[in-house]
Amino acid sequence: MRLLQFTSLLLFVACICSFKEKGNPLKSIIGNTVTDFSLKNTDNGFVSLSHFKDAKGFIIVFTCNHCPFAKLYPKRLNELNAKFKKQGVPLIAINPMDTLVYEDEVFEIMHQKSRSEKFSFPYLSDASQSVAKNFGITHTPQAIIIWKENNKWVIKYSGAIDDNGAHPELVKVPYVANAINELLSGKAVSNTGGYSIGCAVHYRE
Repeated sequence: MRLLQFTSLLLFVACICSFKEKGNPLKSIIGNTVTDFSLKNTDNGFVSLSHFKDAKGFIIVFTCNHCPFAKLYPKRLNELNAKFKKQGVPLIAINPMDTLVYEDEVFEIMHQKSRSEKFSFPYLSDASQSVAKNFGITHTPQAIIIWKENNKWVIKYSGAIDDNGAHPELVKVPYVANAINELLSGKAVSNTGGYSIGCAVHYRE
């Protein structure tokens, strides 16, 4: 039992060490436009931005199955989708992990996770990692907000979902929710990237 606990602790520490950013280099992508994509969902259909005809914007969360940090957020992702989808801002989750590096990231386990966590949103497989590369994703979980301006999708936020992964009841700054509320009110996003940590995305060469 102690060996199992020690092994779990080592895995957790390894994940922490895999990516920890000081500040947020992803802020450099704010204002960039993004193109549509089509990725396989866990229901075996394909999802693209164009499927959401009335969307004002999207919360796109790059997440995965194995990362301890990503495992802290399923309930909060469901809550974000429930709150903002009806206001025209649905949530889409994308798994960018290399399945050759992480066996836990195969599509079947994604399907199981989607069902067990009762995801109310699409959980898409970025098998080629092309979408994650286009967004400059470095780790999971990582949130991106895009907004429609002049019929183009513009990146308005990139970073953490909120400021307390381990204890949702102690969250003081819900970065994503704050940014969406500002955009819905016609305001500029005041904080375009919350401090973020997570598990590194390893890209295939």
